[in-house]
Amino acid sequence: MGSFSIWHWLIVLVIVMLVFGTKKLGNIGSDVGKAVKGFKDGVKGEEEKASSQAAPSQVADKSTVDVEVKEKSNS
Repeated sequence: MGSFSIWHWLIVLVIVMLVFGTKKLGNIGSDVGKAVKGFKDGVKGEEEKASSQAAPSQVADKSTVDVEVKEKSNS
């Protein structure tokens, strides 16, 4: 009772196509594709930007505080 067969999904697809129309569904699909591509390009650009700014030998987080340690004298 819990699983849907392929026939259930085909009926749902036909109903969605009747309600929205094929042209509108195509536009939605292309808009989603453009959004995903833009997101991937944005993530790739941020990674390249971060790797070009940081020195390869030392990478510090923004939450890291750089301090100098001084030894305590006993006299």
